[in-house]
Amino acid sequence: MACGTPAAADAAAAAVTPDAEPDACPPPPLAVLGDDVRAPLTGGGEAPYAALDLAASAPAARAVQEAVVAYLPQYGSVHRGAGHLSRLSTELFERDRRDVAAFLGCRPDDQVVFTRSTTDSLNLLAAALPADCTVLVFETEHHAALLPWEHRGHRVVTLPAPASPGDAVAVAAAALRELPAGRPALLCVTGASNVTGELWPVAELAEVAREYGARTVLDAAQLVPHRAVDVAELGVDWVAFSGHKVYAPFGAGVLAGRADWLDAAEPYLAGGGASLRVDGGAVDGLVPVWQQGPARHEAGSPNVVGVHALAAACRALSEVGYAAVTAHEQALLRRLRQGLASVPAIRELSLFGPGAERVAVVSFVVEGHDSAEFARRLSDEFGIGVRAGLFCAHPLLRSLLAEGDAAVPGPEAGGCDDAPVQAVRVSFGAGTPVEHVDRLVSAVRRLTDGG
Repeated sequence: MACGTPAAADAAAAAVTPDAEPDACPPPPLAVLGDDVRAPLTGGGEAPYAALDLAASAPAARAVQEAVVAYLPQYGSVHRGAGHLSRLSTELFERDRRDVAAFLGCRPDDQVVFTRSTTDSLNLLAAALPADCTVLVFETEHHAALLPWEHRGHRVVTLPAPASPGDAVAVAAAALRELPAGRPALLCVTGASNVTGELWPVAELAEVAREYGARTVLDAAQLVPHRAVDVAELGVDWVAFSGHKVYAPFGAGVLAGRADWLDAAEPYLAGGGASLRVDGGAVDGLVPVWQQGPARHEAGSPNVVGVHALAAACRALSEVGYAAVTAHEQALLRRLRQGLASVPAIRELSLFGPGAERVAVVSFVVEGHDSAEFARRLSDEFGIGVRAGLFCAHPLLRSLLAEGDAAVPGPEAGGCDDAPVQAVRVSFGAGTPVEHVDRLVSAVRRLTDGG
């Protein structure tokens, strides 16, 4: 029996689960919700649902559920109430902020601003940059990191896809060298690709940015679920990530880092909470005086439950430890990649090459198969949920797909789900049982054999 497989495996799942290899598989270190979900199969019956699309959204951790359930009876508005529940919620909200700062290894004068998501965080930072700031960003980024800067009117230098981590540093250094001296600049880097899972040389990129007087923002959406992120150790100026990537429900994100540009900028949203006071009136006109610190960019009633869930997820990951998370995920990753490599029709996508260090994300194309249809059959026939598309990283996918023989979609292809050429992505995490990976590999073999 494959290690981690439940003793009473469902017949439909067992039918596509290979014999276990003798090497040990650590059990999932993080308990998550959804392990009792069953998916209907087109051939009849059901199978335990294998969630292998965690790069899009991870299931909620059980510790997060427990924290939210415990908090809900004490739920109240924050910062603006004198009652017991308001004071209690305010204290908890600010404690969660401190816990997130500690989780990220923030410096003493860094700010933690709560947002809706990674996308929201990076758009907030784009709105806060000095007007004459130049932004450098690799074309390989997720659209959340690729698009906000020019949308806000900043000059953008788009860097070509590097061939290796070392090449990424060299490309960034060459571009930074060409910028006017003394003008503000920002280098936007990813921690781990949402397409290939490959790790980027964040500390080295931050170091070369500092050498040329530029700042760095880290898109850690795909990094935080799998690796510890220490802002001070990495030397980045800001980090952004989403709660729904780290085993919390939707609706909360983080932008953490240096305070000066954030405090100097106009509030991201205007309204209560962001305003310290409002002077003037109908005769003289309104003159708002804005807050300093995180409140400046957290106008309106904050998502206190979402923030508490996000902070609980951070605490849960810290408690299980990233050593255990990495050991589990890397064992499954080796198992998955070895299994897929044995299928002749599979071509794994990679930017830095097959030996590059990566997190638990693998994308591939299947020769002779439409990726969207292939993903649908994995769900309908085997109860396996994966992603098919261009993963909101169109320039990178067009480049990677061009290495094969298939025609590459142009800009007219539309959204990820409408592109004529797509890829399949498998992604998992700290709560994934090995049976899900084994079932995926066996299902791929059956589908490519015409079974």
